[in-house]
Amino acid sequence: MRRYHQFAVFLLGSLTAPLQAQRLYRFEVGVSGGYNVYASELELSSALGATLRAGYWIHGPLSVEADATFVQPKTTGVPQTSVSASSVSLWGLGNFPIGTVSTFFIKGGVGHVSYGSCPKVSVAGAGPCGGAGILQAGAGVRLPIRPTIFMRYEASMNRSMGSTNVSNFTVQAGVSVMLKSEPLKDSDGDGVYDRYDLCPNTPLGALVDKHGCPTDQDGDGVPDGIDRCPNTPPGAIVDAVGCPMDSDGDGVIDGLDKCPDTPKGALVDDVGCPIDSDQDGVPDGIDRCPLTPRGAVVDSMGCPIDTDGDGVPDGLDKCPNTPPGTPVDADGCPTGPGIAAVDTLATELHYTLPGTVWRLRSAKLEPESYPVLDSIVAVMEATPAATAEVNGYAQDRLVPIDNTRLSKERAEAVRDYLVKKGIEVSRITVFGRGSTVLVVPDTTEAARTTNRRVEIRVIRSP
Repeated sequence: MRRYHQFAVFLLGSLTAPLQAQRLYRFEVGVSGGYNVYASELELSSALGATLRAGYWIHGPLSVEADATFVQPKTTGVPQTSVSASSVSLWGLGNFPIGTVSTFFIKGGVGHVSYGSCPKVSVAGAGPCGGAGILQAGAGVRLPIRPTIFMRYEASMNRSMGSTNVSNFTVQAGVSVMLKSEPLKDSDGDGVYDRYDLCPNTPLGALVDKHGCPTDQDGDGVPDGIDRCPNTPPGAIVDAVGCPMDSDGDGVIDGLDKCPDTPKGALVDDVGCPIDSDQDGVPDGIDRCPLTPRGAVVDSMGCPIDTDGDGVPDGLDKCPNTPPGTPVDADGCPTGPGIAAVDTLATELHYTLPGTVWRLRSAKLEPESYPVLDSIVAVMEATPAATAEVNGYAQDRLVPIDNTRLSKERAEAVRDYLVKKGIEVSRITVFGRGSTVLVVPDTTEAARTTNRRVEIRVIRSP
């Protein structure tokens, strides 16, 4: 028994193994042998018979077929005589795939069964005669031998619709041949066959709906399955794999960025436009002197320009061509002879070395800081009584004592540069403020760069 079971499993597996892709079927013709069991009221013994059939596949899983069955049962009485029993039937079938090529089907239909013509005089034991309409139903499977040749196994029942209602049963096994069949193609490999695919050129890897059209949940034009950033905000411009682009590198996505040409390093607002706190035309993040007084003319780094070296920035200087060494008032105009040079500095000047000129956890001056420091040297040389207060600040990433130490080392590096350029060390004071005063919340790398700074205040002597 065990060996029989193993052989049956092997045979079924070999028959149902995929031979090729699913196919579109048109016509089915076949022949079957069957074992027919008749109702006891007919007084007929069970018998073998043959069936011929022809079918047409209408659409998808639906097909229709007609068949004719021929049987020669014998009567159960004495003497036994043979009866010619035949039937013709029309069926409707629902076909359901098992794997890629095998199918399970259910069917129902109507037909007519005939037991031959009735004699004028009834003979006892001669069996039934005449015919009757029948209702019938059944189920079965098709198992592949070749792509278009199948073994067909099924069982069915019919019930007569005459004055005497009787039911007969049949089991059959046979061969079906599919004519005019062709493989179902899926040219774009999206899992939807070409005949049903409304979008036949779907790119490889895209997810599709039941009609074969790509889905795009975030509406960015890149289909799901290919889209590596499937939650792109509406309106964003994306690359070939669906990820947002940021051409100017300011952290605001193209398409949402209202200022798409922001210079590198500038701080921006929520819509990608540069912030300019002192409104000097140089964006924060690039501006090395972010506290420039309103109206002052600045250089490309945002630091005030003082063409005549009188301590009053161009733009605020109402007398821009003051001779060197001439005492001036708050507007940059000469106040008369005999005034000490210390009075030439009418207001405080503020300078900043931003975080971009300091390497992380380093107090080494980079060459980018020299122009600002040279401007301070020029001002202090022109105003010998002026002093400088140098305040170092650190981002809030270390323990407080380390923040204070590092910020002071940066302030001292600025002092050392000024002294090297000829400014007396007694005119310079340094402070390490640590992370006690943050310009912006220390939550992003750009913010931490802004907070990592040194501010220099050139102060009028009291």
